[in-house]
Amino acid sequence: MSLFNKQNWRYAIMLLLVLLSVLSMLLGLMFGAVKIPATEILSILWGNQEHAAYDIIWNIRLPRVLVAALVGIGLALSGAILQGVLRNPMADPHVIGVSSGAGVVGMAMILALPQYGEMLVPAAFAGAVATALLIYALAWKNGMVPVRLILAGVAVSAFLNSAISALLTFYSDRVEGALSFMVGSLSGKSWPHVSMLWPYILIGTAIALMGSRRINVILLGDGIAKSLGMRVETVRLLLIATASILAAASVSVVGLLGFVGLIVPHIARLIVGKDYRFLLPASVLLGVIVLESSDLIARLAFAPVELPVGVVMGALGAPFFLYLLRSAKNM
Repeated sequence: MSLFNKQNWRYAIMLLLVLLSVLSMLLGLMFGAVKIPATEILSILWGNQEHAAYDIIWNIRLPRVLVAALVGIGLALSGAILQGVLRNPMADPHVIGVSSGAGVVGMAMILALPQYGEMLVPAAFAGAVATALLIYALAWKNGMVPVRLILAGVAVSAFLNSAISALLTFYSDRVEGALSFMVGSLSGKSWPHVSMLWPYILIGTAIALMGSRRINVILLGDGIAKSLGMRVETVRLLLIATASILAAASVSVVGLLGFVGLIVPHIARLIVGKDYRFLLPASVLLGVIVLESSDLIARLAFAPVELPVGVVMGALGAPFFLYLLRSAKNM
């Protein structure tokens, strides 16, 4: 009976998170330079083009809200997967070099090759994936040990971060245009960004959710997982590749947005526990809630000046993470 009640409690929490995620997206559509009533927004979404705010909702706010939701899902799932398969609560997309890989290519495009600005997203995506593959190759030695992967990721990320610093030094007169990419921004995101993101996020989410039981087994240790018949290296490689794709797509669109992949899985763990069958869906919903809420604060806190969402995430995420460090027993 106790287990049954616990399951029901988890399902109730998941339902609440669904409602909160929908509410956060609706608030993102309502508030901005012009406040638009919820009834008018619902009418516009239903297809009514006669409202004066139709262009604002359909061409400006809706794609931005959808990009925020997709990026929140991608980064949160990426962090949750990595923390599971690497059995390290500090793991996030930075560990596998995705953020640094996207960052160095993105900064090179913005600072050194501004004439190819339309290639920024695909180039940053390619840099992120290539860096993840490089780190995995460097860490491979008669199999994959999570500690080696983390150390290889730290080393490569440090090298790439120094390359970013060098680019900023050589092209100091163009730094202003690169600031939004450095801290992470949702400003100016449109339907092409949604089109670029959703296939990767959809496929990555499906693979992650199907692999939730396998992550639970990996958490027991490689020895136990192998004794149960699991091909640990194959499963780990597939899941790390999934995490890489999710993070690469997200970072290439919004820039070096930190803390989402690190703190959202921890919040989910506090709410629904360590079972990845519930932790991954909770991370998906919390990723939407956290990023939509942060973007709303970024737009309204100092209106009419709009902050990059990465500034808000850093301001909110750092204190929360410090709280986790102080309160967690096994960290």
